[in-house]
Amino acid sequence: MKMMINSIQKSVIRIHTLSRASVCRGLSSVSGPKVCVVGGGPAGFYTAQQLLKARQDAVVDIYERLPVPFGLVRFGVAPDHPEVKNVINTFTQTAHHDRCSFHGNVNVGKDVSIEELRQAYHAVVLSYGAEGNRSMGILGENLPGVFSAKDFVGWYNGIPANKELCPDLSCETAVILGQGNVALDVARIILSPLDMLKKTDITQHALEALATSRISRVLIIGRRGPLQIACTIKELREMVNLPNTRADMLLSDFEDIGETLKDLPRPRKRLTELLIKALNERNDKAEKSWSFRFCRSPVEVLAASDGKRAAGIRLAVNKLEGSGESVRAVPTDKLEDVNCGIIISSIGYKSIPIDPAVPFDHRRAVVPNDTGRVQDVSGLYCSGWVKRGPTGVIATTMNDSFDTARVLLQDMDTGKLDLSIKKPGAQAIAALLQTRGVRTVSFTQWEKINAEEERRGKPHGKPREKLLDVEDMLKIAWS
Repeated sequence: MKMMINSIQKSVIRIHTLSRASVCRGLSSVSGPKVCVVGGGPAGFYTAQQLLKARQDAVVDIYERLPVPFGLVRFGVAPDHPEVKNVINTFTQTAHHDRCSFHGNVNVGKDVSIEELRQAYHAVVLSYGAEGNRSMGILGENLPGVFSAKDFVGWYNGIPANKELCPDLSCETAVILGQGNVALDVARIILSPLDMLKKTDITQHALEALATSRISRVLIIGRRGPLQIACTIKELREMVNLPNTRADMLLSDFEDIGETLKDLPRPRKRLTELLIKALNERNDKAEKSWSFRFCRSPVEVLAASDGKRAAGIRLAVNKLEGSGESVRAVPTDKLEDVNCGIIISSIGYKSIPIDPAVPFDHRRAVVPNDTGRVQDVSGLYCSGWVKRGPTGVIATTMNDSFDTARVLLQDMDTGKLDLSIKKPGAQAIAALLQTRGVRTVSFTQWEKINAEEERRGKPHGKPREKLLDVEDMLKIAWS
């Protein structure tokens, strides 16, 4: 009798073990919905998080071009904003979910097509962000010494493609075109005392370049006025409080602004009051200065006498027509020339087409969609910047991605997505990639890269020293 009971117990344990094993394989053989997310940044992870939470049978695979996850949280957030990067902890929990898998080192559109993904999954969500630069469309913008803010940020934040940027910081004046948060991030990094940056995850080569920088003046140019400035109060306050710097703005830019102050919405009012406070405070002991220049638009990048690099920028002085947020900047005949050694264009990122099979609005630089459903392509969705354009902060992307996930879930519930069709999911894509010689990086393998970066940062008192070479990343991941 005792032997019979032991035998039954062993059988039960074996059945339970087999059941757990099937769960850990990501339910690839179960008929629940299989969803593919293209892009391992905030939009991708937030979309995956919502899908996994809402449906206990959903399986989500995240495909990312680089061997490392987290997109703009890793590569876009300023090094001196570590608190913003805490969201990585949430993304890591999602990546460790039994029904979620991360597949790094997969270039969707090249290694595997969108159509192949659509055949393998019930739904495909495009969340690949905005890796292109908006052009200024002016003479001289391709001269050495002119950079996009995206590339400059990538240089100090460790994007592999930007590691060779080598900006010349030996000049006195830098000009930044644009007055959004990214523009202020760049200005702050250029002017920050080195001691403030040494303990961050800024790249070592950027830290060394900034140590020898001779830039003492940064002009932040905007085409409209102080009442339309695009940054947030947090970013502006950081500029105002930056040690050893002073604000050096033009009083004429603030004429009559006091009369409209009382009628402004509260967020705009607080921002404007802080601007006025910075205007009126003087710190004559400061060695460096920053300044907003309003109602100015770039007309031409001026070349040095040898024609080989940028030496200045010509600006049109604008007049404003209309009122409030909808005010328009209209160029006048008046021009101003500013001498400078480096020009950084922070006029916006833009998404680029990923695959000929995906419709793309080239004028707006987004995938045309209706609340996340891609136009005229069933089973295809989008979230984040490729859906709405490069605007907002991480919380904006979170809400946007949750909205896309809700639409997708609604389509599952109403039968708009046919879940009765069995889809192979990652199993089919893995086989395809193998035949094409593409080796993926799992989240566990990314964690090897993460551990190595943290190890390299420790002797310098930094949270990490980012690897800048994809081949080095892959070597460590696959070791």
